Amino acid sequence: MPFDVIRDPHSPNDLTAVFRRLADALDPDYDVIDTVDLLVDAATHFTPAVDAGIVLADAGGQLHVLGSTSERASDVEEAELGIEQGPCLDSFRSGRVVETPDLQASADRWPEFAPLAVRRGLRAGYAVPLSLRDQHLGALNLFFDRVGVLTDQDAAVAQALGEFATIGLVQHRTLRAHADRTAQLQHALDSRIVIEQAKGALSFQRSVTTDDAFTILRRHARSVGGRLHDVAQQIVDRRLTL
Repeated sequence: MPFDVIRDPHSPNDLTAVFRRLADALDPDYDVIDTVDLLVDAATHFTPAVDAGIVLADAGGQLHVLGSTSERASDVEEAELGIEQGPCLDSFRSGRVVETPDLQASADRWPEFAPLAVRRGLRAGYAVPLSLRDQHLGALNLFFDRVGVLTDQDAAVAQALGEFATIGLVQHRTLRAHADRTAQLQHALDSRIVIEQAKGALSFQRSVTTDDAFTILRRHARSVGGRLHDVAQQIVDRRLTL
């Protein structure tokens, strides 16, 4: 049965505003990490998903986790790539949406991934491919804490987010065609490492969870119109205290 949607009262209630912000990501100077953060954040604000993550492929087709809404989502995505099975991988490989109404009932399909996800409190999934014609860039993975399926409206939102992100990523790579694709991805991965370090520092300084630390980091970056990576680097370098 379809999920009952429980919206975050603190999230934007205008999906159009989110797409306007994602449109900014079409600027070649916009950081890919910020695009990814907007994408996963919007996915959990405008669908019943409790967590979301995104993976992108390097020049050799190897997938890497570039962003997630929580440590749980990041851990599950990393595990999925490590054991090479799960909805996100299937979606990336097939170029199709992979909906999993009940992960526990999918143990035959993913004997290692399904039990792992269920143990972490994730009961269902919805993976959207980030692909344009013959370009397979990655996948957006939505996770739910209850079994069920998305309504047509929520499925359309999830797919629209994925399509918009795909356009942005393709534009990034087209406008920066002179740059090596692997180098671009490595820069994004390096940015993620700095963000993780900043989360750890904030978590210690503020005595909060790493998820709460990321919320603080993200909120400040958006309030000053800065890039997540730049704000994180300032924290790591002790040039900024939040």
